[in-house]
Amino acid sequence: MCLTFWLSQLYRGLPRSIGRTTQPVWDSLSRNLVLSSQRRIPEFSSFVARTNTCGELRSSHLGQEVTLCGWIQYRRQNIFLVLRDFHGLVQVVIPQDESAASVKKILCEAPVESVVQVSGTVISRPPGQENPKMPTGQIEIKVKTAELLNSCKKLPFEIKDFVKKTEALRLQYRYLDLRSFQMQYNLRLRSQMVMKMREYLCNLHGFVDVETPTLFKRTPGGAKEFLVPSREPGKFYSLPQSPQQFKQLLMIGGLDRYFQVARCYRDEGSRPDRQPEFTQIDIEMSFVNQTGIQNLIEGLLQYSWPNDKEPVVVPFPSMSFAEALATYGTDKPDIRFGMKIIDISDVFRNTEIGFLRDALSEPQGTVKAIRIPEGAEVLPIFLKANRNWNSSVAKFIMEEQRLELIRLMEIQEEDVVLLTAGEHKKACSSLGKLRLECADLLEIRGVVLRDPALFSFLWVVDFPLFFPKEENPAELESAHHPFTAPHPSDIHLLYTEPEKVRSQHYDLVLNGSEIGGGSIRIHDAELQRYILATLLKEDVKLLSHLLQALDYGAPPHGGIALGLDRLMCLVTRAASIRDVIAFPKSFRGHDLMSNAPDSVPPEELKPYHIQVSWPTDSEAEKSSLNHPHHPES
Repeated sequence: MCLTFWLSQLYRGLPRSIGRTTQPVWDSLSRNLVLSSQRRIPEFSSFVARTNTCGELRSSHLGQEVTLCGWIQYRRQNIFLVLRDFHGLVQVVIPQDESAASVKKILCEAPVESVVQVSGTVISRPPGQENPKMPTGQIEIKVKTAELLNSCKKLPFEIKDFVKKTEALRLQYRYLDLRSFQMQYNLRLRSQMVMKMREYLCNLHGFVDVETPTLFKRTPGGAKEFLVPSREPGKFYSLPQSPQQFKQLLMIGGLDRYFQVARCYRDEGSRPDRQPEFTQIDIEMSFVNQTGIQNLIEGLLQYSWPNDKEPVVVPFPSMSFAEALATYGTDKPDIRFGMKIIDISDVFRNTEIGFLRDALSEPQGTVKAIRIPEGAEVLPIFLKANRNWNSSVAKFIMEEQRLELIRLMEIQEEDVVLLTAGEHKKACSSLGKLRLECADLLEIRGVVLRDPALFSFLWVVDFPLFFPKEENPAELESAHHPFTAPHPSDIHLLYTEPEKVRSQHYDLVLNGSEIGGGSIRIHDAELQRYILATLLKEDVKLLSHLLQALDYGAPPHGGIALGLDRLMCLVTRAASIRDVIAFPKSFRGHDLMSNAPDSVPPEELKPYHIQVSWPTDSEAEKSSLNHPHHPES
């Protein structure tokens, strides 16, 4: 979509949606939009020495005198070189005549990846030498003058996407890795999507972009937070894991609609889809229900979605937490392929197979199975669906049970059936992991299960308000966070059977990854205090500011946060979220380029009243066991 079109659409939409109550402000904004929409393409060469970018020149520019700046991509026989900038590539003809010896010397002796400025004339390539694979392949630059702006020393790796580099090396020389086409594409697409999100939220739907503090206080529950020392003895700031409390306070303050591209922090190890510092599209609204938030996000993604991807189809399907667990074994199911979990407990009610009989005699005991289509060729066999079932369990299965399984699971000749028995949640979770592992194995062998061009969104709703704590199942912890409102139909259960209460919590899943989560919040101070103090046994003093604010006319409100890094990782099909972040951390949370975190001299710690307590040999050994020898990538 061209800039003019979407700006004009934006302009036309403003008076209808929100113009009546704030006409003077929106009139001014509209005038600015009209002015900006008159510029058809971005001015990439304004304010700088070049006249054009390397990627924009075409046959329509023939005869023009141009000045280009960029990096030497490669050179051929000292006759041609290809110049590169962020916009693309262009071929430059190195002059061979004696009168241009100084220009030839500069362009022939400058190492690859040196920065040069060239001036010359746009000419047609000789017949037969055009390059149809190159957008600028019809023309070349006949150089008249050249200047070496900066020479490049020997590179640690070639700046080419097809050259394999270890991730550790890429992170160590991130400023070089950023020159690659793929990293340029990823970061520019991220910028464009965020810009469209801002337009949709602020210009079309009246949201206010508010920055919230990075230095805050420690809060109970949730992920581990980074601590920041202050100059007051024994007192620390905390880096917020999200702007959750601030956005609720903004609703109490009457802002009505808030959004922020928010930096968030968690003192947890990195994984391919997780970083110690990350970015959220953070949103909160007053007087909204769950459906309103979902409609907003569907419209936001549809509006900001890249033009080179398949369009987003709304509304997104929805599935309850209980259904997702029972059918896919996870609360973030990948619904692009089948292999669903099937309950086959009734088939084995009278079985003589010991572990199945024992499982079914327990509370919540169940037998579950998944069918792997055509899996016999690639998977270790548990139950193989041919006449002679190949399994240590198969000989104990009676003929009528076998026939019922074939009917119930629609088993074909080359299919494989995997089954497990045990407590419902554990059995489903085990098969959910096997389902994904089997899909990976099948796709390695060439079976197409998940269309990489398909973006399959799903809302998962009706989560439990609480989960039993893993370390102490008799105690409860929040399934989402302690500010999540209970489902209106289940509030009475809070005081009798809190573990059965559903919440107004909703997650957005894309292709099997959670990319967003939110909830309707508790806006009643007494209910919030009861959940914190009585059910979660948290120290309410740590949240006294929020509890006090809820007592001063807090409106009903709710919101959501989209994980921008994870979303962009899926949109660009990157292997890791580190490929869509300009300067990410390594697996252990290190910056390999600057060697952060780094030590600080004792004298610099004195103002913060801190001393370093060095670990003993046994503690250091224990720490290394907890962090096995992972590569830095």
